[in-house]
Amino acid sequence: MSNQAPVDTNPKPDAELDLRGTPCPINFVRTKLRLEQMTPGTLLEVWLDPGEPVEQVPDSLVMEGYLIEALQECDNYFVLQVRRPLASP
Repeated sequence: MSNQAPVDTNPKPDAELDLRGTPCPINFVRTKLRLEQMTPGTLLEVWLDPGEPVEQVPDSLVMEGYLIEALQECDNYFVLQVRRPLASP
């Protein structure tokens, strides 16, 4: 038996944003605006549709300086976990 605490591979997000049904580029704009309202270092979970939203939003966030922590496929949508860096992008 190990004395180490289990590693949390899916940390609990500080906020959630359901953008299923939201077209590009509005879903990116809403994600970025929500992240800008959050405290640096916090984690946002975003629900995105397959196709263009999940293909474009994560790449656009990385280009803006945000940190993608996880991208997981669920039934008919994707769960994106993005962290606002300690130094604002």
